[in-house]
Amino acid sequence: MTMKATIQHLHIAPRKVRRVADLIRNKSVNEAAALLRFTKEKPAKDLAKLLKSAVANAKNTIGKEADALIISKVTVDQGAVFKRFRTKWHGMASPIRKKTSHVRIELAERATKEKVSPSE
Repeated sequence: MTMKATIQHLHIAPRKVRRVADLIRNKSVNEAAALLRFTKEKPAKDLAKLLKSAVANAKNTIGKEADALIISKVTVDQGAVFKRFRTKWHGMASPIRKKTSHVRIELAERATKEKVSPSE
């Protein structure tokens, strides 16, 4: 069973969020939280908060702890674009595009490898 958490309209460009999201993809939850804690980029704080929310969702709905979960999927999509204008020389207008992001994290249960005793 997978657990999901999303954040919409994050005021950071998707390209910048994807750089941090690539660090935590297919990692265990504890390892990803440690990576995000020591990453100095701005999206790391928001992704850490989202990861914490996804872990809380898993704990409350299916009763799984963070040790038994891995990050199976992280998607970063572009959200709405705020269009602004800045004046330039001779009264000309120059467009400014402020991009937003939609981020989704999916957690899955860690696959356990059971030891099989040799047949006698």
